[in-house]
Amino acid sequence: MNSALAQTKEIITEDTNVWMSYSQMIAAIMTIRMEELSMTQKALAVKMHCSQQYVSKVLKGRENLSLETLCKIENALDVKILNNKINK
Repeated sequence: MNSALAQTKEIITEDTNVWMSYSQMIAAIMTIRMEELSMTQKALAVKMHCSQQYVSKVLKGRENLSLETLCKIENALDVKILNNKINK
């Protein structure tokens, strides 16, 4: 029983590390683009229709982002994050 619990915790930790690394990569892309545009967190929040506090959380790279949020980021910063090639 303890072995199963340990394995489950390990899987959860690995899954968290994977999405968090993506979140951190997205935060870095956002930060670079915001600097290029001389855009503040507040200005980005207005363009994304969200709060400045939420933008701040996203820029820390620890937020599990929805597809909707990713699209808002792309549109607000005129940057491509998601790959537009879908294999069928």
